[in-house]
Amino acid sequence: MSRRAGGSGRGGRSGGGSGGGSGGRPPGGRGAPGRGGGRGGAGGSSGRGGARSAGGRSGGTRGGAPGSRSGGTRGGAPGSRSGGGRPDRATGPRPTGRTTPPKERGVGGTQVEGRQAVRELLLAGRRTVYELLVAGDVEEGSTLEDIVELADELRVPVTSVSAGRLESVARTEAPQGVVARAAELPDVELADLVRTTGRGGPAGPPFLLAVDGVTDPGNLGALLRIAECAGVTGVVLPRHRTVHVTPTVTKAAAGAVEYLSFALPAGLPRAVSDLRELGVWVVGLDADGPTPVHDLAVADQPVCLVVGAEGPGLSRLVRERCDVVASIPLHGRLASLNVASAGAIACYEVARRRA
Repeated sequence: MSRRAGGSGRGGRSGGGSGGGSGGRPPGGRGAPGRGGGRGGAGGSSGRGGARSAGGRSGGTRGGAPGSRSGGTRGGAPGSRSGGGRPDRATGPRPTGRTTPPKERGVGGTQVEGRQAVRELLLAGRRTVYELLVAGDVEEGSTLEDIVELADELRVPVTSVSAGRLESVARTEAPQGVVARAAELPDVELADLVRTTGRGGPAGPPFLLAVDGVTDPGNLGALLRIAECAGVTGVVLPRHRTVHVTPTVTKAAAGAVEYLSFALPAGLPRAVSDLRELGVWVVGLDADGPTPVHDLAVADQPVCLVVGAEGPGLSRLVRERCDVVASIPLHGRLASLNVASAGAIACYEVARRRA
């Protein structure tokens, strides 16, 4: 029996209403439920509790030439650091500091604010960091001191500025005493994103997240933090109608952007069609979706979750091209969740089934 009746290619579709269905997919397909209709919104926020600790440090006096650390005291000749995990001090000239962030042409992320976000930027080592601006005195044993030491090891210029100067440069309300300027986050082709696997452990099927019309940077940042924690291997950010990685996004994501791969297709409807051709099941989240998110039979297959903005939800073309439209059961009086909360539930449902 064909998977859908009345159509060509992957099968027909009934209007914009709800639907479902089951059946076989053509060879190379993914054998799982069909698609459904209806409209609605889905959305929301969650994140990792607390920042990662920066490793043990006691005492904390500084002296002598840069070198190994033991018990929090720095001194001696240049060499290895006990405790591991950080790159050795680079040799050669320091990068030249910049007075303005580099011009952004794609994903964004050239200005990073907030202690956790800047710390992960330095630890990840994924992109060049041009300059750190630090305001005020650096307290002994603080996260800010750890950031300054990491920058020192990586030969990143650190400039001490007044609190007023930092506030004038910052683009978030609370930069937490530090602003970094870095190279833009890289983007990859959609086909390469599908081939991306998770970090560490055995490689599994791709687990992607696509964003449809989300324009609130706080929501996107929270969503990216959730996605990274849940094991998402790549993010699809369309070039238009969706916020990209701004300083607010990097701060809310708390460093998650440093570990995620991004694709920037021209439009999401076409990207959804391309993902299906690449063998990925596309699951849209919508309040009126006929399939409960806890019954996703395709969760252990190559899958892409699509989340829409609060209010409008998924756009019509995106919704029509999804394989499955899933909803999150609500048992209270409110009619919807925000995008990060809905994304958290759906991402962890996929992660639970894969575990």
